[in-house]
Amino acid sequence: MTIWRRVLAYLAPHRGVLVLSVAASAAYSALDAFSFVLLIPFLGTVFGESGAAATGGEAPPRLEQALEFTVGRFVDLEGDPQAVVGGIILFLLMLVALKNAVDFARAWLTARVEQGVARDLRNHVYGHLLDLDLAFFARVRTGQVVSRLTHDVEQLRTLVTRELTRTAAAVLQFLACLYWMIEISARLTAAAFVVVPLTMVIWGPLVRRLRRGDRQVLDLAGVVSSHIQETVSAIRVVKSSSAEPIERRRFRNLTRAYFDAFLRTVRLRALAGPITEVLVVAGTAILLWYGASMVVVDGTLSGAAFLGFILLSTRLYSPVKYLSKLPALIQPGLAGAERVFEFLDAPAETKDRDRVREFTGVEREVRYRGVSMEYRTGDRVLRDVDFRVPAGSVVALVGPSGAGKTTIVDLLARFYDPVSGAVEIDGTDVREFRLASLRAGLGVVSQDTVLFHDTVRANIAYGTRGASADEVEKAARAARAHDFITTLPDGYETVVGERGTKLSGGQRQRIAIGRAVLRNPPILILDEATSALDTESERLVQEAMERLLEGRTVFVVAHRLSTIRRADLIVVVDGGRVVQQGTHATLMEEGGLYRRLRELQFQ
Repeated sequence: MTIWRRVLAYLAPHRGVLVLSVAASAAYSALDAFSFVLLIPFLGTVFGESGAAATGGEAPPRLEQALEFTVGRFVDLEGDPQAVVGGIILFLLMLVALKNAVDFARAWLTARVEQGVARDLRNHVYGHLLDLDLAFFARVRTGQVVSRLTHDVEQLRTLVTRELTRTAAAVLQFLACLYWMIEISARLTAAAFVVVPLTMVIWGPLVRRLRRGDRQVLDLAGVVSSHIQETVSAIRVVKSSSAEPIERRRFRNLTRAYFDAFLRTVRLRALAGPITEVLVVAGTAILLWYGASMVVVDGTLSGAAFLGFILLSTRLYSPVKYLSKLPALIQPGLAGAERVFEFLDAPAETKDRDRVREFTGVEREVRYRGVSMEYRTGDRVLRDVDFRVPAGSVVALVGPSGAGKTTIVDLLARFYDPVSGAVEIDGTDVREFRLASLRAGLGVVSQDTVLFHDTVRANIAYGTRGASADEVEKAARAARAHDFITTLPDGYETVVGERGTKLSGGQRQRIAIGRAVLRNPPILILDEATSALDTESERLVQEAMERLLEGRTVFVVAHRLSTIRRADLIVVVDGGRVVQQGTHATLMEEGGLYRRLRELQFQ
């Protein structure tokens, strides 16, 4: 029941509209069922039975009282047959008009609940996505994330809204029809329900298999999405490697597995129709046989009441048929809910402590004091990292791939927290700073520049609230980007394309530097921002970066050692440990890993 409590919790903010929607559904069901009850005196009059006798000898007074209270106010049911027929028809038309007005209100209220729940659900899931730490994105494929945000959320939305509202409407229609059927004949109503328990017995084993099958279908849908995303992202590699046949074959294997799994669940779910249809026919046959004997043999039920009962039973079997298939219909939604809740249960990023300080800058130093870090318990990627960076200086982190250089700067931004030790700014643990203010004080320029599918102006101003056009242009000039921006078709209003594909690598880097200039951060992190550029672009980017470095504390994650000779401090990392630190000259004189790495690069 835990999963149902979580599912139904999304309806709580909309309970006011939901109550009105249920009330409208109840009114619609009552009016719909009563419209069939009105046919009893109509049929009785047509077949020569008086209004009172038409309800049958077994019927209790409440049925006659209901007819007298409604249509009897306008028509004398014991009077002239032609007047009775005309009056009932007129009253029936009025009732149908009222029923359709209520149906309109029901549809509008239901749609409002459905879309409100859908909006809240998407906002909740997307908001949690932004709160997840980087470790989650490192272990979960992007396609799986997209699948849960789209396909799985849609399945859960369908369960919370469409299936639940249809279930409520079916239950109300069932109860309204059942009430009047009992009023007409309790014995005949009992006969109509002989086959209902059989549906529960048959559906029990199928439901468990459907849940497993629907979960497998959703998992495979995520795998297909992941493969598409990876192929599109690496399309240059695919084409340059002439790997199109390989990718086609892999994709066909994935879609075949999805196709087979989907058909297995459809086959199970398709059993619902024939099974339910056979049971409905069997129930109808029992009803016709027993009802006919009550009319012809026993005389305990009038022909008009029997026909009215049959018509009501046809309205009753529709919700019964839906409710009998409900266990199969809700399985995709429940499977989607399980996957969405797994996503929502993933631990969010480290939050602020109860007492936090605002980060305003670096006055004395940044200190890594005995820092150790692990992504998974027992698997340490940093061990006892210890060094200090004076304010306003440039520190370069060098070492082999996988040594832990990026993890070190990630700890400064609190993308992760260390398992022991501390990262301190002016003697204060970074965990004591408010997270938003700490990250607002950091600027990052990396080799893999990320631009959004938006205008140049919006990309420069990204993350800086209230930046004016003059401030954006000033930042672009400082980044040596203004001149090429003015040559673009729409200048600063030019849309750069997904990930900035309409710009060259050097142009994207200068946009990223302009973004960092506009933020004016006291701490700057550079991840070899020029390693993938041609000579001319590298020169322009280096000039822009020289301005950006002024008056800031800078961390450089270096891959090309030729770019860090002027660093105030070089920290050499290997296997998650600091093995050397010093200036370029002292490290070359000392020998060791730094000297070997440099000699390898320049050999």
